[in-house]
Amino acid sequence: MGLRIRTVVVVLLVVVAGIGIGCYGAWHVLMPAALKPAPPQPVCVARAGAQTSLEPEQMANAATIAAVGLRAGLPVRAVHVALATALQESKLRNLSGGDRDSVGLFQQRPSQGWGEPQQLMDARFAAAAFYAALVKVPGWQAMDVGAAAQAVQRSAYPDAYAQWVDRADTLARALSGEAAAAVACTLPADTSAVDVAPRGASAIDALTEGLRADWGSGAQVVAGPGASEVSVRAADAVTGRRYAYWLVAHAQAGGVEEVRAGMSRWTATDGRWTSTSGAVSGAAGSVVARVRRGQ
Repeated sequence: MGLRIRTVVVVLLVVVAGIGIGCYGAWHVLMPAALKPAPPQPVCVARAGAQTSLEPEQMANAATIAAVGLRAGLPVRAVHVALATALQESKLRNLSGGDRDSVGLFQQRPSQGWGEPQQLMDARFAAAAFYAALVKVPGWQAMDVGAAAQAVQRSAYPDAYAQWVDRADTLARALSGEAAAAVACTLPADTSAVDVAPRGASAIDALTEGLRADWGSGAQVVAGPGASEVSVRAADAVTGRRYAYWLVAHAQAGGVEEVRAGMSRWTATDGRWTSTSGAVSGAAGSVVARVRRGQ
């Protein structure tokens, strides 16, 4: 009698367990989208003493602003001022509107002579216009960063730039190539932005055009074999890191899966710089980017 009772209990437990697993599976399938775990989100990080995080779109815009200033031979402090300004004005997003007729990264106004709206929506044009105005400010290099930004922008909120000074300093020093492994982005494969990124020859063409537009003729860009790689030759390691960080910052929109610089390699899904067994061939600062294969 005792054995029969124990057998019944065991059978009931097995049945209940099976029902529970089945219910969990059904609930997992039928779970409302709002209750399902969110997919991993892309993120970029800059490290230069301190650390700051941005979305890939913001980091790409920051890299372009930095490139325009550095290409013009301006000191890193000019990049620092420009990034603090763009963080305040647009949070480093290329906005199509704003206060009155303000547009773009710096919320510049066509009615105040900054340029035509379509020009100001070009991040490179807008950054160049900002730097051109900054260097005309007497003694700008000795000013506080926020004060220099205000001298250009003439904002109704002159103290607002100060809140971005530290964050902009980290970005400026990282993007200037001062240190190794200073800019990295983690780009999970299961995001819609990655799905629509260019592939193969289209990605190579887009990156080549972007590099030359931001860095000018100084960036010697060469397409690699099989339309899967693009290399940028640089005379020294610092310039090479600048190109490498630019490629990482533009990786999501440009379809970049891997960047190699010196003895280091960054991969999009891992999001870290790691040591490699062999250096990139070519000049001391040469950089190679591998793009997503495709048609």
